[in-house]
Amino acid sequence: MHLTAPATTHPEAGTRDADGMAVASFILGLLGLLVLNLFLGPIAIVLALVSLWRGTSRKGRAYLGLALGIADLAVLAIAMEVSNTVSWSL
Repeated sequence: MHLTAPATTHPEAGTRDADGMAVASFILGLLGLLVLNLFLGPIAIVLALVSLWRGTSRKGRAYLGLALGIADLAVLAIAMEVSNTVSWSL
């Protein structure tokens, strides 16, 4: 008697997860331009790279998430340099 259900793997489940990560990367990268860019930028970069590594069908969103994550960190670096502080605010 088995207490757990047998593991079934669907080939499209990995692609669906990768697609979700690509969209999440894009949204977090976009949101990171406004708030919490120190945290959201690296998360967007990691999610974009993992989704591309898993073979997402939404490559455009993954690349946009990657670019926005890098832009988050660039905005933070520029704002920190201009204001001579460790953080920045609007």
